Amino acid sequence: MNRKANPKPDEDILPEYDFSHAVRAKHHKAYATGANVIFLEPDLAKVYKNPESVNRVPRLDSAKENTSTNRRQAARPRRASER
Repeated sequence: MNRKANPKPDEDILPEYDFSHAVRAKHHKAYATGANVIFLEPDLAKVYKNPESVNRVPRLDSAKENTSTNRRQAARPRRASER
């Protein structure tokens, strides 16, 4: 970016935002590979230490959801138009 193009400091960046320790393109490689990058909060990061443990919970949850959906559909009486 050319610094001469915008000599004034950005007026829309509030003073409480501190980018002095920012790292440019920190997660670029992960995004470029097509991976889904998620950021765990510190308390969750202590529990889920690797990708396998992070992925286990949504898989279990979706398996439960699919099972309960199948049960509801099986228990639902058929309409005359579906027979």
